Amino acid sequence: MTIKNDQIYINQILKGDANAFAFLVEKYKIMVFTLALKMLKSREEAEEISQDTFIKAYKNIDKFKGDAKFSTWLYKIAYRTCLDSIKKNSKKYQTGTIDEITINKIKSTEGVLDSIERKERAEIINKCLIELPEDERSVIWLFYFEELSLKEIIDITDLSEANVKVKLHRARKRLLTIVEKRVEPELINHYGRK
Repeated sequence: MTIKNDQIYINQILKGDANAFAFLVEKYKIMVFTLALKMLKSREEAEEISQDTFIKAYKNIDKFKGDAKFSTWLYKIAYRTCLDSIKKNSKKYQTGTIDEITINKIKSTEGVLDSIERKERAEIINKCLIELPEDERSVIWLFYFEELSLKEIIDITDLSEANVKVKLHRARKRLLTIVEKRVEPELINHYGRK
């Protein structure tokens, strides 16, 4: 039903009704802003990217063919706009490398996370996500928080299925390493014994 609703507004826009675009902006503005904020780590830049995304979408609405959902097409525009901004400001977004960790450490850290209260876990994960490289953070965000399918992520990022899976795998490992470093050792010991 929402895909049909989107198409109704898209058809109105194509017929010259610029006001119909306001519906799509209202419907997807939080989605676009959230992706930009997760990738860029700056509210101000995320707002600019959101505006740029909607301007590009409006100017190119005739290129939307309906092969995928409108939200996927819009995500793709937002994702690429973020990448362009990151490339333009690459010094600002450099991230240090993180050492690889063993499977045992992954399992023990997962056990710790499962034991921590949901709210605490969400706060920890959110702070740790910011430390991931942009490409991994965005793939994790799209998959786990936006609950997009692999196919939708592939469509948005133009990466191969294998590449998306590798990025997800690496991002999970890095995220667990970051979580392990952030969570106080006493907390790990306390919850790890349960």
